[in-house]
Amino acid sequence: MKHQLSIYGLTVLIAVASAVLTFTTTSVSAQASGPVPTPTDGKKTMNKTDSAPHPYTGMWVTKDGYIRHELLPGGRYDEARGKRKSAYQGSYRVTGSHIDYVDDTGFTADGEFRDGILYHAGMVLYRER
Repeated sequence: MKHQLSIYGLTVLIAVASAVLTFTTTSVSAQASGPVPTPTDGKKTMNKTDSAPHPYTGMWVTKDGYIRHELLPGGRYDEARGKRKSAYQGSYRVTGSHIDYVDDTGFTADGEFRDGILYHAGMVLYRER
């Protein structure tokens, strides 16, 4: 039994270390990336150093209006859920039509923009006009 617990403990330790390493690498990469070309074509990347707003900035909303996902200029986002404003906040990075998110707690997610629709974590969000 003692042997099984130590293997379990080692497995947990490896999983935690891997998660910390992944988050640290993502954070360092995001901070270390220098200026990026302005998003004039679909293959450019947007991050905090861009001076012009990205074409995807603005409010994205689920059909029922429950999820309100605002992509702010400068690479930050603010997500409301129902009556809960700012339920999640963090940073995002757009590369072409792909978006990567890191919320302020370190949770990561991604999505795709296709035909004017944002597909993100099983949700379908539409641009609010």
